[in-house]
Amino acid sequence: MNIQPSQRVQQIKEYYFSTKLKEIASMRSQGIDIISLGIGGPDLPPPSSVTDVMSEAVKDPSNHGYQPHVGLMELREAFARWYAKWYGVEVDPRTEIQPLIGSKEGVTHISLAFLNPGDKVLIPDPGYPTYSSISRMAGAEVITYDLTEEGGWQPDFDAIERLDLSGVKLMWLNYPHMPTGAKARRETFEKAIDFGRRHGIVIV
Repeated sequence: MNIQPSQRVQQIKEYYFSTKLKEIASMRSQGIDIISLGIGGPDLPPPSSVTDVMSEAVKDPSNHGYQPHVGLMELREAFARWYAKWYGVEVDPRTEIQPLIGSKEGVTHISLAFLNPGDKVLIPDPGYPTYSSISRMAGAEVITYDLTEEGGWQPDFDAIERLDLSGVKLMWLNYPHMPTGAKARRETFEKAIDFGRRHGIVIV
């Protein structure tokens, strides 16, 4: 028997960064010296003050079990303090913070929670590749909206309004923007909220 994966999996291409890492590995195997300008990786151990505390924590029997599905309250409270300190934003750690193992988990859960096959999703171009791959996995149609250097890598909502928005369920925003690093403007979020409310589109 020839067992085939699901149709949704067949629509997904290999992750962009996975292909790049394979290219780098191939070039290095040929003796080519590659300088990575990516996020980088740790090449030094943490200080002993950190590893000593971690070692003690591993020996504590109370640390060996599943964490709550919403994450530890102490962690969520720390996130809330961080938002208050750096952004002046108050969030309720009990109901407004959900720790994740990574952004892909959040993108996947939100997409599966809101999208049905045939729904449409607004995705920035350029933008985080995971938005497109997960949307397609959920059976949604990807509608890209352009971000330009001239526009400060901010959405042009006048141009977006001219798109066929029928069936659009989600709109992804990404700031600090990947891959340019541009910061969002307050007016960007104000326009996004207004746009989402008028069209019944979830802004993520």
